[in-house]
Amino acid sequence: MARLEVDGKKSFYYEDLGGEGRPLVLIHGWGMDNRCWDGVILPLQAAGHRVITMDHRGCGRSDHDFADLSIAAIAGDVVSLVAHLGLSDIVVNGWSLGGAVATHAASLLGDRCAGLVLTAGASPIYTQKPDLQIGGMPEEVEGNVAAMNDDRVNFLNMLATAICAKPPTDAVLASMAGAFLNSSARASATLAELAHLDQRKMMMALDVPLLSFICGRDGFVAPDISRWVAENHPRATGVEFPESGHAPFIEEKEGYLAALNDFVNGL
Repeated sequence: MARLEVDGKKSFYYEDLGGEGRPLVLIHGWGMDNRCWDGVILPLQAAGHRVITMDHRGCGRSDHDFADLSIAAIAGDVVSLVAHLGLSDIVVNGWSLGGAVATHAASLLGDRCAGLVLTAGASPIYTQKPDLQIGGMPEEVEGNVAAMNDDRVNFLNMLATAICAKPPTDAVLASMAGAFLNSSARASATLAELAHLDQRKMMMALDVPLLSFICGRDGFVAPDISRWVAENHPRATGVEFPESGHAPFIEEKEGYLAALNDFVNGL
């Protein structure tokens, strides 16, 4: 475990967990932390990959008092981490809002990025656009952010219960709720960006293979968003889990790992 200083004396937390193969950077979703990946880290290492995780600004063990908690700033931290570790030919895998971070990071990394994975990723959009009627409405995001800021503890506990399509164990639920509650209250500003996010031009300019996990019972990221990626990016592949909620690496662990390993090994 280690910390990397950025933006002066602020720092974010990361773990370079080792492995001899291609580096795989795992980027968690909004309000979570790198512990969300614990169930897949050892299998990914056993498959030969070098696994790296990190905590977003304002989340987990990273500093919570960054002035800038934007998606772009977190993506910049990914780039700083890749440079700090001297990595190349990496795969960036982003879950949920981490998908938007991963897309932005991939665009900044250029030829250092060998592939992009969106795990129920909130990218390239999250809400409906005039020319693309998929996803929710901006007002829904803004309303949820306002409700969370008004009653944070109850809202985040409720949010944790909605991640999985089938109720998880009490221990898993407590872990997810605890991560949410440990994030900075100011991190709501990061979530608010999803109301007007549009990374379509950024994504379509990426000349790398892309894997999109599509979760049929996802209550956070509309399955049609993940499906749009698979159908429209010229180098994208989609993997569907019709019965999965928002966390396929928990709900469909074996199938998730098989698809992810096939993708990374095929690069």
